[in-house]
Amino acid sequence: RFLFQVGHEPLPPTIGRNVLGRKVLYLPGFFTYARHIVEVDGKRGLFRGLTPRLISSTLSTITRGSVKKAFPLEDMEHVSNKDDVKTSLRKVVRETSHEMMMQCVSRVVSHPLHVISMRCMVQFVGREVKYSSGVFSAIGRIFKEEGILGFFVGLVPHILGDVIFLWCCNLLAHFINTYAVDDNFSQASVIRSYTKFVMGIAVSMLTYPFLLVGDLMAVNNCGLRAGLPPYAPAFASWIHCWRYLSAQGQLFRGSSLLFRRAPVPAASFPID
Repeated sequence: RFLFQVGHEPLPPTIGRNVLGRKVLYLPGFFTYARHIVEVDGKRGLFRGLTPRLISSTLSTITRGSVKKAFPLEDMEHVSNKDDVKTSLRKVVRETSHEMMMQCVSRVVSHPLHVISMRCMVQFVGREVKYSSGVFSAIGRIFKEEGILGFFVGLVPHILGDVIFLWCCNLLAHFINTYAVDDNFSQASVIRSYTKFVMGIAVSMLTYPFLLVGDLMAVNNCGLRAGLPPYAPAFASWIHCWRYLSAQGQLFRGSSLLFRRAPVPAASFPID
């Protein structure tokens, strides 16, 4: 997906049909792209950036656990402890604030490894090996070339996306469970158990542009081909990146992994 995000399209689109039966151009999906990577880079190419990604996820998990122990929710201002599905709005706000704090701290701690992972993956575009000598080598290179701030490029949009996701997901789930699900309905408890999950899927689409901008900033103007023209200009800030993508109508580029429509009108090729 990250190669989709940076706009790397080495394979030509194919003609298919939409639900209305009209001919449209489809860009290659996940499985076609994966076969292409194997053909060019071998099976190992599918696992570029895996080590720093695993370390990043581990750091994130450890940090969240440490913050949770240091600032347990029980020690915060007392809120109703009634074991009721219709939790008070005040309690939801307190719990979401606590979750937001844990998420923000874990994001800051793990982001440097996320940046390294993105750069390892995107080297496929230009067949580069700049970040292929290991995690410690990558850390030294980024520090030497970009300083400490090089480890935190793209951090702000990622944090904003995380915060918006948490608040929207938790508040929407609360209001739906409280006001939309009738207690007299026999399956009310089952519906409520899935509300937050469904809201998470819906809200993830809303916050996807923040993920895209954050990932693009992680590789922008870092010396790799995918971070330079023609893939992208050298962005002055993540806001500049957002505005550029918005003007191009590409704030959701790479959001789909399977059925990706090419930006060509269906009427541009003949109909049978």
